[in-house]
Amino acid sequence: MHINTKCIQSGYTPANGEPRVVPIVQSTTYKYESSDAMGDLFDLKAEGFFYTRLANPTVDAVEKKIADLEGGVIAVMTSSGQAASTFSILNICKAGDHVICSSAIYGGTFNLFNKTLRDLGIDFTFVSPYISEEDLNKEFKENTRCVFGETISNPSLDVLDIEMFARCAHAHGVPLIVDNTFATPVNCRPIEFGADIVMHSTTKYMDGHACALGGVVVDSGNFNWNNGKYPMLAEPDESYHGVIYTEHFGKAAYGVKMRTHLMRDIGAMQSPQNAFLLNLGLETLFLRMERHCANAQAVAEFMESQIAAGKVSWVNYPGLQSNKNYELAKKYMPNGSCGVVSFGIAGGRAGAVRFMEGLKLAAIVTHVADARTCVLHPASATHRQMTDAELEACGVTPDLVRFSVGIEYIGDILDDIKRALENV
Repeated sequence: MHINTKCIQSGYTPANGEPRVVPIVQSTTYKYESSDAMGDLFDLKAEGFFYTRLANPTVDAVEKKIADLEGGVIAVMTSSGQAASTFSILNICKAGDHVICSSAIYGGTFNLFNKTLRDLGIDFTFVSPYISEEDLNKEFKENTRCVFGETISNPSLDVLDIEMFARCAHAHGVPLIVDNTFATPVNCRPIEFGADIVMHSTTKYMDGHACALGGVVVDSGNFNWNNGKYPMLAEPDESYHGVIYTEHFGKAAYGVKMRTHLMRDIGAMQSPQNAFLLNLGLETLFLRMERHCANAQAVAEFMESQIAAGKVSWVNYPGLQSNKNYELAKKYMPNGSCGVVSFGIAGGRAGAVRFMEGLKLAAIVTHVADARTCVLHPASATHRQMTDAELEACGVTPDLVRFSVGIEYIGDILDDIKRALENV
């Protein structure tokens, strides 16, 4: 099926007389007729549901849909995008291991990696998303265990050269993990370009209505974990009856370990209610992304026209032919990138504040990427804990305004911007 159809049809096929819509199974527990049947579930000899911290029928249906959308073999949904980022690394890294990461990533992810996971003993090297292949290869160490990047970075909108990063990662025997939140599988499927693991903050475009927190990690099933670097997958797990994930679960080894180990011990599972709301969002994802991208293109072109008028200093959007990411965006996202535009307002930080306070339709909120147009000054909000050097490295300048273009009528959005620019 076409991906637009998969958004609606994948993951759940009701039998005769069953609910047409994915039902909310609001239960923590599930009944079985014998101890042996329950024991087989705990021994991973049988499939089924025995505790919602590990699996739930509502969550399971949405996981299957997202795995199909991304072209993976298994998906594990989490309570938030931050949890998904955390799980994607902790599933294969421990104290003493090393990760190479693009510096152009969401500020919360940067802090997670640079502070929390570094405190746990995992070392990170941050590199420019535009690093050359030769220089990237020089960053690998004996203890490097994965490479991480964002398809389109939040909020700097840098486009990752997925094929190049994947090629380098594979040359050194490690997987590439890609955060595909902004592009969504409608506009980019990183696995098709060599990514091994794909994750999302489903809170953003996938949900699309700012209703439900969530995250997901998708395993492509393509990476060979039996190369001597991943004993947690290729050797017996004594905490789970000595199971060897690569032997017992083959291509789904990474995803199954995440569920049976990390979700078991950390418990950051998505709730059935949030999974239900997410599924409603997924059903219209392809329609909304078309409108988000069309509206964002119009906003980007208008703001670019205001540079000559002295109101705007610069505009960053991959869909602009003048943009440094234009060719990469066309390669990886030929049908559109995302609905987020970043730009600099004349007058720096003060000018950005005056512009934002003049907006009426666009709301100043922390959130991004839903049906409603919203705006944020990252240097004062999501990235305010970073130093000036760290801000510069991830592409966030003091005058940067992140404008998340919604699906409202484009004329109203542009009128709101024009009125706000009068304050600059």
